[in-house]
Amino acid sequence: MNTSISSSASASAALPRIVVLATGGTIAGSSSDATSTAGYQAGVIGVGELLDAVPSLSSVAQIQSEQIASIDSKDMTLELWSTLAQRVNVLLATDAVDGIVITHGTDTLEETAYLLHLTVKSTKPVVLTAAMRPSTALSADGPLNLLNAVTVAASQAAHGQGVLVAFNNRIHSARDVVKTSTYAIDAFQSPEVGALGWVQDGRVDFHRSAMRPHTVASEFSVGANWPLVDIVSSYAGASRVPVDALVDAGVRGIVVAGTGNGSIHATVQQALVDAVAHGVAVVRASRVGSGHVMRNGAASDDALGFVAAGSLNPYKARVLLMLTLAMGTSGPTALQRAFDTY
Repeated sequence: MNTSISSSASASAALPRIVVLATGGTIAGSSSDATSTAGYQAGVIGVGELLDAVPSLSSVAQIQSEQIASIDSKDMTLELWSTLAQRVNVLLATDAVDGIVITHGTDTLEETAYLLHLTVKSTKPVVLTAAMRPSTALSADGPLNLLNAVTVAASQAAHGQGVLVAFNNRIHSARDVVKTSTYAIDAFQSPEVGALGWVQDGRVDFHRSAMRPHTVASEFSVGANWPLVDIVSSYAGASRVPVDALVDAGVRGIVVAGTGNGSIHATVQQALVDAVAHGVAVVRASRVGSGHVMRNGAASDDALGFVAAGSLNPYKARVLLMLTLAMGTSGPTALQRAFDTY
């Protein structure tokens, strides 16, 4: 009997040590009606209850947990981004932590993931996961997503892959992944390039690796001060009012969600040219769900002083622009270099 207990304890001690950081979201959502998958309150279930719903986690890793926030991710703030990034770096710098899982709301998950992809300074796995159905719903997807995220974070194969998103049995790179559905449980996809791999029944398999610099190869870090960067859209009949208001407010950068290949309504484009003349950085992205924005393609970037976002959507382009401006980098040539690199 004593031998059995000792063996069990020894096996548990040999498991990877994973810290689960909870921020709220639908995965921690609750409704009084089990058939309700849209009308619920996000972020009300604590991390302890999330973990208790997946008892098999104890066979995958030694788990510690922290409640970083309890929010609906639509309300994510820059201050919370700083707190989360700094906490992740502190934890990963210790020998007592082998990897981190972050539970998050789906609405801004892709932005948080990309921010961490550029600012985490470790090769240890960092895996975000979430849910499309609240914890109280029939066939809630959160428990299995959480189990799979811990499985990925505990896998040696995930080391050096950058920040990952484990969702609906797929493993995505933080740079590529986007939310593509308002309701489906396979809401997250990586357009153009596809997922990095998959996780199922305890098995983790990577088909490719993230190619662009990230984590320890990234030059970026998170500080206390964020430059003001905002997003405007181009569409039929668009006016220059939003751009002028942002310039008057002292914005440091503007990302435009253009049509097609980042094309911009003539009225908005002239407003953005005027913004550049006032020292505002302007990045052309696209409101289309996939593809890339080519430099000097749908606009004469060299002549206008614009930057092309490449394959980053407007929301991730904003993250990269904020981090780049925060470093003191300025001017379209230097900014374009950052977008071409990351």
